[in-house]
Amino acid sequence: ASVRFARERKVPFFGICLGMQMACIEAARNTAGIENASSTEFGETSEPVVGLMTEWLRGNELEKRHNAGDLGGTMRLGAYPAALRAGSKVSEVYGGALEISERHRHRYEVNTAYKDRLEKHGLKFSGMSPDGVLPEIVEYENHPWFIGVQYHPELKSRPFEPHPLFASFIKAAAAQSRLV
Repeated sequence: ASVRFARERKVPFFGICLGMQMACIEAARNTAGIENASSTEFGETSEPVVGLMTEWLRGNELEKRHNAGDLGGTMRLGAYPAALRAGSKVSEVYGGALEISERHRHRYEVNTAYKDRLEKHGLKFSGMSPDGVLPEIVEYENHPWFIGVQYHPELKSRPFEPHPLFASFIKAAAAQSRLV
């Protein structure tokens, strides 16, 4: 409900990890009309907009896991690159960069099978893994500041040197508060 409120009322929104996943589920349910959109983390679903990572590369070897199997070692951990969409809000926040590297810590991912449907209804995938397989960042272009990231920018933030996403979000929230 809070994601929908932020989207509809143009309130700045910053979703980190599960927050990005919830933004995708909210978009699927309330803009793309996918009533049963959910995450497999919450239970079985006929519309798995978010699901458990089942395949990933460790070095040059493909590893696979199943929902019922041992989840040990199934997290995506560490720094990974992301390709940013030129002209996106997030590229602007990163000073016009088209590639970044950020730290991850998660075992659920947004299902790219829903990407085209979500983009058709306004939620843009403005950051993807360089191979185009893993969603890293989503945003609404027609919103003052609505960004969801799969990674954890707080891991690169310091008290007197905040991550650019935090600084930009706080600036947007302060500007919005003056309008209320």
